[in-house]
Amino acid sequence: MNPGSETLAPIHVVAGVLRDTRGRILLARRTEGRDLAGAWEFPGGKVETGESPLQALERELLEELGIRIGHCTPLISVPQHYLNKKIVLDVYTVSSFSGKPKGLEKQALAWSPLEKLSSYPMPPADKPVVAALTQPDLLAITPEFDGEKTGFLSRIEKQLISGIRYIQLRCKTLPAKKLKELALDIRTLCHEHDGVLLINQDIELAMSLDCPVHLKSTQLMQPDIEIQLSAHPFSAACHDIDELKKAESLLALFAVLGPVLSTKSHPGVEGMGWSGFTRMRNEVSLPIFALGGLASGDLETARRHGAQGVAGISGFWLAKP
Repeated sequence: MNPGSETLAPIHVVAGVLRDTRGRILLARRTEGRDLAGAWEFPGGKVETGESPLQALERELLEELGIRIGHCTPLISVPQHYLNKKIVLDVYTVSSFSGKPKGLEKQALAWSPLEKLSSYPMPPADKPVVAALTQPDLLAITPEFDGEKTGFLSRIEKQLISGIRYIQLRCKTLPAKKLKELALDIRTLCHEHDGVLLINQDIELAMSLDCPVHLKSTQLMQPDIEIQLSAHPFSAACHDIDELKKAESLLALFAVLGPVLSTKSHPGVEGMGWSGFTRMRNEVSLPIFALGGLASGDLETARRHGAQGVAGISGFWLAKP
């Protein structure tokens, strides 16, 4: 990051997610002479003095595309640092609009299927938007296994039925054989409910089960971790900028950053707060889950600060049946 960019006031930008009748999403290509020319982005533009974000979005989409927007809902707000500027990108889902979008400023347009959005080259600030549209927003981390398998699996299934799609198996005290047996059962549940099981720290086990591995921060920073992973999908726990940048450079599925708030499990450890979370979110464009004193009810707040979603143990784990 350019040290001088810290003193710059952020540029407030808005963008809209528009879908056609086939569910495809509209992208616009940045024209020659602009920063990041040739990159694809969600259509929108700068908020002018005296405008609200929605007023700016309405004006920009009328000027750029010739459409009038109807109902809109907030999707995510992305703070992002560039070399010589910083922006805050507020993104809205546009539920309805009138008119046929046209490139009135000579910009190319493309309607992309949801699953192909990530194949388009985009500015860093737009990448978390793609993740917000395509990836889960809640991550439930299991507590230690209590020895009662039926109840443990039942509680995990309840999480999946409730809509949670990422389950991280975190059982540090279970012997390797029993851990694998438990992981196999949880993987089956995840497959039945369109979920994803992440194995905590054990790269070999994750590879054997064809599941992503979740690395602790010290693992992530090992010099040979890329060799250990051998291109296997992974996520990572992060606590600072260097760890986030390492995770991004190795193409992590996502990072988990915390603690955001203080927690009972770590008394005396002060959370970074949402301002601290945002400062680190600024520096990278990979999806980030906020962790620490949070529950599913904090998702809207997390999205306002650029998070992909929220992760937790006590805030997510359902009571025993």
